Amino acid sequence: MKDRFEIAAELRVIGRLLTIKGENPFKVQAYERGARALETFHGDFDKLVKAGRLKEIAGVGNALSAIIEETYRTGECWVLGQLRQELPAGAVELSEVPGLSLKKIIALSEALHIETVADLKSACEQGLVSKIKGFGLKSQQKLRTDIERLESRKQDRSVLLSYAIEQAEGVLGYLRLCPALVEAELAGDLRRQNETVEEILIVAATDQPKLVIDHFLRLPTLARTIDLTNERCVGFLAAGTKVRLEAVAPDEFVATLHARTGAPNHIVKLQNIARSKGLDLTFGKARSTGGTRCKSEDEIYQRLGLQYIPPELREDQGEIEAAMSRELSQPLVLEDIRGMTHCHTIYSDGRNTIEEMALAAEAMGMKYLTVTDHSPSAYYARGVSIDRLRAQWDEIARVQERVKIKLLRGTESDILEDGSLDYPDHYLAQFDIVIASIHSRHKLDADQMTHRLLRALKLPVFKIWGHPLGRLIQSRPPFACRMEEVLDAVAVSRCAIEVNGDPHRLDLAPEWIRAARERGIKFIVSTDAHSTGALNYLRYGVSTARRGWLTREEVLNTLDSAPFMKAVHP
Repeated sequence: MKDRFEIAAELRVIGRLLTIKGENPFKVQAYERGARALETFHGDFDKLVKAGRLKEIAGVGNALSAIIEETYRTGECWVLGQLRQELPAGAVELSEVPGLSLKKIIALSEALHIETVADLKSACEQGLVSKIKGFGLKSQQKLRTDIERLESRKQDRSVLLSYAIEQAEGVLGYLRLCPALVEAELAGDLRRQNETVEEILIVAATDQPKLVIDHFLRLPTLARTIDLTNERCVGFLAAGTKVRLEAVAPDEFVATLHARTGAPNHIVKLQNIARSKGLDLTFGKARSTGGTRCKSEDEIYQRLGLQYIPPELREDQGEIEAAMSRELSQPLVLEDIRGMTHCHTIYSDGRNTIEEMALAAEAMGMKYLTVTDHSPSAYYARGVSIDRLRAQWDEIARVQERVKIKLLRGTESDILEDGSLDYPDHYLAQFDIVIASIHSRHKLDADQMTHRLLRALKLPVFKIWGHPLGRLIQSRPPFACRMEEVLDAVAVSRCAIEVNGDPHRLDLAPEWIRAARERGIKFIVSTDAHSTGALNYLRYGVSTARRGWLTREEVLNTLDSAPFMKAVHP
């Protein structure tokens, strides 16, 4: 018999093996969702299995419940065993090396009996891989480079912001069940909404710290602890994420939360200002010398003679100087967004219909939604060919009659290698919005990529530059280009820039958002949603925009539908 954490781990392996086989990504995601559901379940798991009620767990359907029950009762998972028989030994580990397809893994296994990344690294160093059909010296050198990057990445225990938030909210929800807890909040990188997070840091206010720590130790997803006192616990969750809980007295909560939120240089600068004003800002305090403690973070900044600085801005990137001169603008908030932009449907690689996406956005309070499916060059994503455009537009018109939300017909058109877009001009002119993105040839050198972008920017059509630098956080770096030159061109072109809320992208990065702001460039904040659930990525787009200091006035989709359509019309 296996416990739910062991079963969750096996579900993740199944998902990984299905990915290697090239199975439908939605099927893969179902196994990942099932694993997370088991890890975060707070009820009596054994009782549910024995009663045949696993489907009561959100995220567990008929197929998953059967697999979970079989694994729980027998200790073996038939599906996992079958997949392991179909694939070479070590396929899961080897698939972590970028660009190593199943075909290549099979070739390596048959020729050199390679089963681990260590085996592959050794074979590359000995020059054996280049002798296998389908490989060569360049492939061998690339594999060595990719293995080095993989090893470096494995030493980095950080996780994506969205994944950290999902886990952290579960931990917070559990903590708040403790009667001894007064209040608790997230701090550190997570509160600043950094794109990756090394640990979940929680500050808790309580008069009985040991009771809160003991309650935390009973957290179902807490796998192990590495540091434990009556006021502090550091450990790892079942999914591998580091978590830290600090329990402090209620009158120390505000100061501790503040000290544990800002980047180190931000806090040091504030402490220097505090000393000059007779304010004690050392850890756990924040009070006038001999005076009362600050009751809010807003009060801390007021006593320092500064405007309030939101958590996302506390990076020592000029925010203190701006707050000191009263020039720090109020950043965008989620409630400012009026329209959902950059949304995909089943016409390309989306999961939901136009109507389903429309109703979901409407339920979130949105006033308009852009249907921006992939264009013909994105063949891998079932890009919408010219002969399918009319059918899509007709369906948008039919759905519009049934929903209140305004539907805009758009496209995510590929920027080709020569800088052109892959729809003829007379079709582009008929869209309500054009998002222009790069989806291929990411490895052009900086000169080639810069020329590609400059040619695209010169096109007369108004376009939104989509996921501008093409990065995939933790897996693909931004492509090379002369960004300052490109931003100069955007500033004088018919163009705005997207802040993409997909947690794997969060593109444009904050430092470049700030550089674009200085040039007066406008933005949209999008979801890049491929499903109704992904519309919730809007929160990450907004947090990234806030980290780049964007205000409501600089974001086009804070406008109502009519002025938005006028602003972005091709």
